[in-house]
Amino acid sequence: MKHSNETITETGPETGAATGETPTALDWRDGDMPYSLAFDDHFYCQTDGRLECGHVFLSGNGLPKRWLEREGVFRIGELGFGTGLNLCETWRQWKEARNGRSRLHFISFELYPMKAEEIDRALSRWPEVDAERKALTALWPAEPKGRVEIQLDDETQLTVVCGEALAGISASAESFDAWFLDGFAPARNPDMWSLEIMQALFAKTTPGGTFATYAAAGFVRRNLIAAGFELERRKGFAGKREMLCGTKPFG
Repeated sequence: MKHSNETITETGPETGAATGETPTALDWRDGDMPYSLAFDDHFYCQTDGRLECGHVFLSGNGLPKRWLEREGVFRIGELGFGTGLNLCETWRQWKEARNGRSRLHFISFELYPMKAEEIDRALSRWPEVDAERKALTALWPAEPKGRVEIQLDDETQLTVVCGEALAGISASAESFDAWFLDGFAPARNPDMWSLEIMQALFAKTTPGGTFATYAAAGFVRRNLIAAGFELERRKGFAGKREMLCGTKPFG
């Protein structure tokens, strides 16, 4: 959900369709690449969204390495479920790395959930996650709303909280080990990257917990620092100059 410049576009509270389009309105480009008409943005990197997930969100959070020594539940929070691509690639890598002593709980916050057939179409370009795509879409509700709970396998649970991110994060009883910050580009949807949201997710992050994001806009960086995270800049994916990752300090 990314890749515009850093000029800020005024939108409504965190949702907001900058273009006046119906928030769920989609255009399909290059056959099976969904494009949000409301936010005027792609749902994933046009180069290769699956590889970007590995570079930015998994590697940026020290995964899958952190799973190898984990016991108990490892909880990932995500801003923006979108097509479910990050979930599918994370689940694929988790199945290869899990140690039998831990479980994965993937919790995503999504205001405008897609339909199963839209998810299926969007993910069909990656045969690497065929199994995960088919399992996800088979279990996806016809009308996702509220808190969607899906048991993907014995060691993997998916929760999608449908609604505004700030309210969902603030109301969450869970604490998170890692965050995938993958809302639409800051220039398209700045409210998703607000200080209030960063403070809320910082409060729900375990000490030593991490985040990663493709976004590197100045106000995003400042909000993450103001919320309390220790920041690191890394080389971005597919020619993007930089990405951000960071940690919640102990103590």
